Amino acid sequence: MQQLSNRINNLPVSQTLAMAAKARELKTQGKDIISLSLGEPDFNTPDFIKEAAKQAIDDNYNSYSPVDGYLDLREAICRKFKRDNNLTYSPNQIVVSTGAKQSIANVAMVLLNPGDEVLLPAPYWVSYSAIATLAEATYKEIPSGIETDFKITPEQLEAAITPKTKLIFFNSPNNPSGTVYTESEYRAFAEVLEKYPNIYILSDEIYEHINYGQPNFSFASIESMYDRTITVNGVAKAFAMTGWRIGYMGAPDWIAKACTKMQGQITSGANCIAQRATIAALNAPVSKIQFMVDEFHKRRDLVLDLLSEIEGISINTPKGAFYVFPDVSSYFGKTIDGVTINNAGDFSMFLLEKANVATVTGEAFGAPNCIRLSYAASTEELKEAFKRIKNVLN
Repeated sequence: MQQLSNRINNLPVSQTLAMAAKARELKTQGKDIISLSLGEPDFNTPDFIKEAAKQAIDDNYNSYSPVDGYLDLREAICRKFKRDNNLTYSPNQIVVSTGAKQSIANVAMVLLNPGDEVLLPAPYWVSYSAIATLAEATYKEIPSGIETDFKITPEQLEAAITPKTKLIFFNSPNNPSGTVYTESEYRAFAEVLEKYPNIYILSDEIYEHINYGQPNFSFASIESMYDRTITVNGVAKAFAMTGWRIGYMGAPDWIAKACTKMQGQITSGANCIAQRATIAALNAPVSKIQFMVDEFHKRRDLVLDLLSEIEGISINTPKGAFYVFPDVSSYFGKTIDGVTINNAGDFSMFLLEKANVATVTGEAFGAPNCIRLSYAASTEELKEAFKRIKNVLN
């Protein structure tokens, strides 16, 4: 008799990883699948970072690392926060983890009790709700739509707050929508949150460098919010280091200390070689990765042009990250090629089976009218993918 815990039985499977697995399975069956489902840069890790990793191997970095990360890496993270985000942290406020996902999970585990409430401005990254569930909290979505550029308002934020609200997730540039909140928009949220001193803010800034003219603004740089904000970042997206698994946070020291305690019982310190490589990445000027951002910008414009040629799909112009999040609800209730599309999940499966293009349903992100398409793929793949989509829909 299989007796799994309620904890794991209540935990949903990541829809992005599930779609990627399905696409891989179809590829092994010989189908020519173009995957636009994973948020993973298609660039190689820059050579100067790889050289630092090779040097670390030669220098015999092979022992357990400190649970919260090497001191010189935490010092490099402090310099990066000051340089890029106008944030002053000391090394004891920094915790290095096995990816930003672990940083987020650590925060949820050390702050949330059963019955606490987490606010999720929607659309939101799929793992936020799952991590809240794992921490035995409840979560509440604050909806937005394409007509507002997928942004919530201060009024919506205040209306969602209850006496049980403990944590709110902000993510800008946003996955899945590419939305970037401005400084004035964040300051308006801060004015609301100043009235509720028991609410903490997790600001996920993993896409900070991938923006197109709308500079990233860190929530913790608002003076009244600094002591209540945990800033989470990592090297996966901007430096094309997804598999290196290094994320980090800057937080009030009591939260950082608690996260170190939590991590010490689960994974201990992050990979020693990847940490040494991350020092090189963060010490380098941001201009070293500008070539990737420029390429993503070109691809975004290409994808918006290609989508505009497909009838019935509504699009806005994302200001960051590498996703488009079109509204496809005009297709709901229609039958195409013998397949009835009732929702975004059906639409996503239709594209996979009929066009051989993998996408992710917006239902996974709290936005049931949309699908997410990643343009972290080559120009040739993008052109072919949208040609296939246009052909099956028209």
